[in-house]
Amino acid sequence: MSLGFHHRASGILMHVTSLPGPHGCGDLGPEAHRFIDFLADAGQTWWQMLPVGPPGRAPAFSPYDSASAFAGSPWLVSLKALALQGLLPKPDLKPASGLSSRQVNFPATLRFRDERLRRAFANFQRRRGDRTRGFREFCHTNSDWLEDFALFMAMRRESGGQPWTRWESGLRQRQPSALRAARERLANEIAGHRFVQFEFDRQWRVLRDCAHRRGLGLIGDLPIFVAQDSADVWSHPELFQLDRRGEPRRVSGYPPDRFNRNGQHWGHPQYEWSVHEQTGFAWWVRRFERIFEMFDAVRIDHFLGFTRTWSIPARAKRAKSGRWVKSPGFKLFAAVEQKLGRRPMIAEDLGHVTPADIRLRDSFGLAPMRIFQFGFGNEPDSADHLPHNYSRVCAAYTGNHDNDTTVGWFQHLRPAQRKQVRSYTGGSDDAIHAGAIRALMASPANAVIFPMQDVLGLDQRARMNIPGTLEGNWQWRLQPMKLDPLARQFRPLAESFGRSGLIGVTGT
Repeated sequence: MSLGFHHRASGILMHVTSLPGPHGCGDLGPEAHRFIDFLADAGQTWWQMLPVGPPGRAPAFSPYDSASAFAGSPWLVSLKALALQGLLPKPDLKPASGLSSRQVNFPATLRFRDERLRRAFANFQRRRGDRTRGFREFCHTNSDWLEDFALFMAMRRESGGQPWTRWESGLRQRQPSALRAARERLANEIAGHRFVQFEFDRQWRVLRDCAHRRGLGLIGDLPIFVAQDSADVWSHPELFQLDRRGEPRRVSGYPPDRFNRNGQHWGHPQYEWSVHEQTGFAWWVRRFERIFEMFDAVRIDHFLGFTRTWSIPARAKRAKSGRWVKSPGFKLFAAVEQKLGRRPMIAEDLGHVTPADIRLRDSFGLAPMRIFQFGFGNEPDSADHLPHNYSRVCAAYTGNHDNDTTVGWFQHLRPAQRKQVRSYTGGSDDAIHAGAIRALMASPANAVIFPMQDVLGLDQRARMNIPGTLEGNWQWRLQPMKLDPLARQFRPLAESFGRSGLIGVTGT
């Protein structure tokens, strides 16, 4: 199946962890397949997710701060699917105390799932699963990133969770003798991480095949930066701006904007772009290749960073201390296109957009993002975010993961702004989300995407993320409910505006 943004279609944004399920967070199991059935029955074409790599460290657990740019999140591996393979007994599926169906309790969920993945691996070994052709082929095909990732995670556990910059010098500096000894010492732990990635890949392929059979495409999310404490930075330190001990010299962030008046201090290490250029952007090309193995289209997080990044001295406490540094976006995307051809991508181009950003975006055919909520602000580009001004080739949202829900946003507007929104949508205060969705459905935009929280009309308590904060984010979960009635309500809306079902499929 080949999907693009050149036909009218619609979809829903919801992260996999937000699905219902008994094991602390959503995963790639039965509830994900049921959600695909709901999307198809509702006349949708797209399921958009947040990054599906291993989430970041406590307390944030951010999917945009992953320990790997290539690996899948172990916590998305379905325990039920492992049980169906005979790798877990049924008693292991019984939920433990501390797991919540209302929101993700990250520490409890990670403990519960880690214990069961280890038991499943032990059973996999007893059945000599590591000798099977499928497992060996997966490990061989993905060895370029899998071996470093598995070793990195094994050594992190051995160190008690210490960042790699605090490991002993031989491991920190990747001295061959130290790495060889670690591989021997931690062979079983390394093999366990290979197994989990193999299961993630296997379950992912089943899910994607299910989506394609129902005429649906999956939209992924590629963060521009990777975590400092990641397998990528540890195994390729030359690609990042680091000091002799591996600590960042300059880090990522963003100056004050509509999301945060004080600016944002993200803390990822800045890239050493000259080295990337010398390699022909090989690491980046492989990143794009990997994500398009999984997804039919990709949202490029912080696309503006590919023309310039806000570079903050590592020791600075405030984002305002940064400065703009140019990025070689044209050369990078040219290298990706030469290898993979032109693929459907969404440019998250929210913020201060420059002519250089627009040239880069349009030169490589990326769809710009438009946010309904921004249309009623006082920014210079606010009018661009009103649905009647959308271009056909764009991806329009009522809001995204960094916004409040549309109901929560509306409730906090001034009376004059609420009046303006009501006038624009023709909606009432108690159904403003429905008015916003209808306005996007009727717009010229070929791709319109709605957060599941907006489809359900939920308030600010269901917000996914507040930029610039570390705790309390990424926790929202869809409550167990019958989705058939919602699909019956939603499908006529998609059909009325020419967005139903298989529209948007350009080939198989």
